[in-house]
Amino acid sequence: MKKQLIDRFTKYISFDTKADPTSETYPSTHGQLVFGDYLVEELKQIGLQEVRKDEHGYVTALLPANCDEKAPTIGFLAHMDTAPDMPGIEKPVIIENYDGKDIVLDKESNTVLSVEDFPELLDYVGQTLLTTDGKTLLGADDKAGIAEIVTAMEYLVKHPEIKHGPIKVGFTLDEEIGKGVIHFDVASFGADFAYTMDGGGIGELEFENFNAAGAKVFFQGRNVHPGYAKNKMVNAQLLAMEFNALLPEFERPQYTQDYEGFYLLISMKGEVEEAELQYIIRDHDQTLFENKKQYLLDVMKFMNKKYGEGRVRVEIKDQYFNMRKMVEPVYHIVERAEKAMVDAGVKPIVKPIRGGTDGANLSFKGLPCPNIFAGGHNFHGKYEFIPVESMVKAVEVIVNIVKI
Repeated sequence: MKKQLIDRFTKYISFDTKADPTSETYPSTHGQLVFGDYLVEELKQIGLQEVRKDEHGYVTALLPANCDEKAPTIGFLAHMDTAPDMPGIEKPVIIENYDGKDIVLDKESNTVLSVEDFPELLDYVGQTLLTTDGKTLLGADDKAGIAEIVTAMEYLVKHPEIKHGPIKVGFTLDEEIGKGVIHFDVASFGADFAYTMDGGGIGELEFENFNAAGAKVFFQGRNVHPGYAKNKMVNAQLLAMEFNALLPEFERPQYTQDYEGFYLLISMKGEVEEAELQYIIRDHDQTLFENKKQYLLDVMKFMNKKYGEGRVRVEIKDQYFNMRKMVEPVYHIVERAEKAMVDAGVKPIVKPIRGGTDGANLSFKGLPCPNIFAGGHNFHGKYEFIPVESMVKAVEVIVNIVKI
């Protein structure tokens, strides 16, 4: 199965499916549709039924039940797009029998996947690692999840002695830019509950995530000739700097962990006349989340009182919410996944997601959807890697979940 997963994953990452947050189309990039067409043909080839790509580009399929016993319809989902942070690699670097030492990804730039910086590497000594070339991301988020789902479905087709109920497969788009399931038809998908294969290292199991919002802050300055600027010039860039300085310094990502939320400044641009800051706001606790949003508005009011009404304007848009309250009433689906991991020899690590998945929005659409490990580490950057053995275990977990 290792070679099968490596070959399948290698083929998948050869498709350029990087999402584009500036695009006004859906999906945001054409490469996702091309990859979807490939998956449609592959799912048909391995023997799934009702395989289709809908008008939005979502790919879905069915593995019918092979038993008479009544069983729930279980779904498995992963997303086809990759992060917009940097281009993806066309072919992974394969490191067999990893020796526990630093890995030089790119000699020219001296990019090193070091044990000091990434001590989790030592958990995978003796295993086969797939890495980047030090110039790209790998794309395990979430093409590893897709490879694991397809491989598990193929295994079940070839092993009819494993009895299971109906299984639905879904591959989504633009998850990395927060638009993964905005058009996804939960009723048509028809699952009673589902799992996203979109987590990190082996054993991760998550049923709660951040509440999330995005904020844009606009600053209106007044530009006059600097030689005659006294009591006249208002520099919008300095207003932006002051606004950011008024946010709690220790509520930034580099100072937070576990259930602690944060503000993250993700972009800034400006001149004397106008400036703009963009933030993302995150917190697991709904009350703290609302407080964070209100704090931005309070800073805006303070600065407008100080510099004049209209100098600062804040726009806040909610992105997704913590799925915990949607999953807890059907907590047996988390317990099912835990047992599936134990049966596969994997220790479950139940913890909150310091981010979000399609599963969060699907849960609020009526499809409870915890998140299971795909096996990778250091997503969204050139230090990304994934142990193939973790991918094999993810396949085993999928198979165990659906067993009667």
